[in-house]
Amino acid sequence: MADDYLERIGKLIRDARQHRGWTQSQLAEALGTSQSAVNRIERGNQNISLEMIARIGEALDSEIVSLGYAGPMHLRVVGGRRLSGSIDVKTSKNACVALLCASLLNKGRTVLRRVARIEEVFRILEVLGSIGVRTRWINDGVDLEIVPPAELDLDAIDAEAARRTRSIIMFLGPLLHRVNRFKLPYAGGCDLGTRTVEPHMIALRRFGLDVTATEGIYHAEVQRSSPDRPIVLTERGDTVTENALLAAARHDGVTVIRNASSNYMVQDLCFFLEALGVQVEGIGTTTLTVHGVPTIDVDVDYSPSEDPVEAMSLLAAAVVTESELTIRRVPIEFMEIELAVLEEMGLNQDRSAEYPADNGRTRLVDLTVHPSKLEAPIDKIHPMPFPGLNIDNVPFFAAIAAVAQGKTLIHDWVYDNRAIYLTDLNRLGGRLQLLDPHRVLVEGPTRWRAAEMMCPPALRPAVVVLLGMMAAEGTSVLRNVYVINRGYEDLAERLNSVGAQIETFRDI
Repeated sequence: MADDYLERIGKLIRDARQHRGWTQSQLAEALGTSQSAVNRIERGNQNISLEMIARIGEALDSEIVSLGYAGPMHLRVVGGRRLSGSIDVKTSKNACVALLCASLLNKGRTVLRRVARIEEVFRILEVLGSIGVRTRWINDGVDLEIVPPAELDLDAIDAEAARRTRSIIMFLGPLLHRVNRFKLPYAGGCDLGTRTVEPHMIALRRFGLDVTATEGIYHAEVQRSSPDRPIVLTERGDTVTENALLAAARHDGVTVIRNASSNYMVQDLCFFLEALGVQVEGIGTTTLTVHGVPTIDVDVDYSPSEDPVEAMSLLAAAVVTESELTIRRVPIEFMEIELAVLEEMGLNQDRSAEYPADNGRTRLVDLTVHPSKLEAPIDKIHPMPFPGLNIDNVPFFAAIAAVAQGKTLIHDWVYDNRAIYLTDLNRLGGRLQLLDPHRVLVEGPTRWRAAEMMCPPALRPAVVVLLGMMAAEGTSVLRNVYVINRGYEDLAERLNSVGAQIETFRDI
């Protein structure tokens, strides 16, 4: 069997094992073999029979094909169904990936509670594993344990996994304290047009990081220095702020970061840094003062908060299907503007009293959405940095506006291409007019119709299309939904639990 096939099969087995939440030792025990044998299989260094592949697939309850890659996953959606009951919001995708990158700051054991089991997290875990970090799912696969090695093997980095996530850029901040020279693959992720990394470089240069880019690789050299004045971010971006925080955390001194994002994932990162012993002043504001420590070696246990963008997704699902649905564990601080806009459009909703998230800091509510007659808003829908309307929540207003009476202008000024992908709703009966790459005019109400189509290559527009299919009478097919799995854990199954009818399948 060719080495290339052995490596492919090994990667499939590793992914299936991690998805099950098993260690290599647990799989070895189920197969009656050794952990070292499983390790060789997953690295593509051992011949493997079709019988063994079948045994592994049965043990992991996974579709491991006999040769090559499994086909892409698709969704078959029977629409026109009302949702009912209640559904919990999962932990934040963007917080979880930031905390995984932040674990590189710590020489001790990090445990993250209720980590989102999504493709974006799996890619970061693959990268961490390739450079020597030991990770394993614990407590029945709910929580994640991370233990770093004494020395990272950055030459062995999994470039393929790294290129499939833009979060890899957040390795720059913690790595500049660990090594003097290293390489990282270009960041990937969603296809959202040109997204410059220069704001990251401007901030990190103040700590002595110099990066050149050639042939798909960032070449980083570090001559550590201390910022002699406050760092002013040229973009109030979330990952830019997080990278600056990660660099400041192990800088032996005080770093002031201005024009910082105060968004949900940044706040979660600040809370985590405080658990590591790093004092952060100004959390929730645009000026952060970080009292860094040169060495971090603690055993830390942290619970990231819930995802406001997933909460908005579930709210939109209730609206477009004209359903009554209770969405539990909604991080209300990061949804207040969205809800204020929706109330002006006519949304009927109730909220519980506020209660704390597991991190003890984020405020949660249970939100019940009732069927409502919506009117298009007078003003355009457009994002702003927190506490404004979240940029990742803007696409869901396209689906909501499609069921409202009148015309709604949506201005997605941040991303070059995302407004274009929203016009895929026209295949489902929507009336969306693209005015330019950033603005789309939505006219409602919509007479939804079923369709078969490819998944847009951007996460939030892909979910918007899925919501349109849920509203459309008949059977729709959404093909190649990897991008949805990047950001949502078991979304189809969870929507099915409240009344949707969505089937996952692969081509044979």
